[in-house]
Amino acid sequence: MPPRHKSLVLLAGVILLQVLLLAVQIKRDSQGRLIRTWTVGAVSPFERVGSYGFGWFRNAWRNYFALRGTRKDNEDLRRENDRLKLQIAQLEGKAAETDRLAALLHFRQSQSDIPMMAARVIGGSAGPASLTIELDRGERDGIRRDMGVITPDGVVGKVSEAYANTSQVLLLTDRTSGVGAMLATSRILSPVGGVGEPLLTMKYVPNDDDVSLGERVITSGMDHIFPRDLPVGTVTEIKPGVDFKRIRVKPAANLEKLEEVLVLLTLRPLETANESDPEAAKSSSPPALNPPPVAHP
Repeated sequence: MPPRHKSLVLLAGVILLQVLLLAVQIKRDSQGRLIRTWTVGAVSPFERVGSYGFGWFRNAWRNYFALRGTRKDNEDLRRENDRLKLQIAQLEGKAAETDRLAALLHFRQSQSDIPMMAARVIGGSAGPASLTIELDRGERDGIRRDMGVITPDGVVGKVSEAYANTSQVLLLTDRTSGVGAMLATSRILSPVGGVGEPLLTMKYVPNDDDVSLGERVITSGMDHIFPRDLPVGTVTEIKPGVDFKRIRVKPAANLEKLEEVLVLLTLRPLETANESDPEAAKSSSPPALNPPPVAHP
């Protein structure tokens, strides 16, 4: 380096040293020495930027873990909610089953003169060709072919096949099924049978006979399978035919949602008090066989 340049650098260094010494010695009123003020002013912008960047990173990091924790809590709550819904559905199903079993028991006790057995539906027909259900009771339980099957609501059908531990029931809606019946009000006797549809048909009612919509159809006891006055259904449609009315009947029992039934354990003709007194049968209205609802505690 040339001597002249060395002199200038030396001079600049001396001047800078003197300024620093003066800054150290000079005090400002409320901010301390001037050198400190300069230092703070120079460093503050970097501190603010660093503090802002660190704060942003810290908040982002915290929020990330907070969101992960919240997502996990939501998933746990969702799984718990699904588990509780399933448990509630199971409890509701058990409560409904208890109601049905209580109704069967009440009906069985109210008809103690008729031997019957409760059975559970464990299967049904696979196609429309034959409308049947399968029960968990069979010959070992005393069930035989042609025994009547009912619910507290009304007639279901009759046993078509009996095996050792199970039995098959032909529903009233099957084309080959039927029951001896009569109109509850007019006491007109006429068989009721199935046509392979949800509704039944009442046959051989002359066009001149009076039949009302909504009239109850009950068993007549003439088939020697079902006792008299059991509900069969309700008249829902009446049309004139060539010789006989075309009457459609809605079954009293819900044949599409059967879960428990009662099997009448006898093949002998069943009689009721009214059969021994024809006059009383004409004058008295059929008894209500539906049990009162069972209240849960």
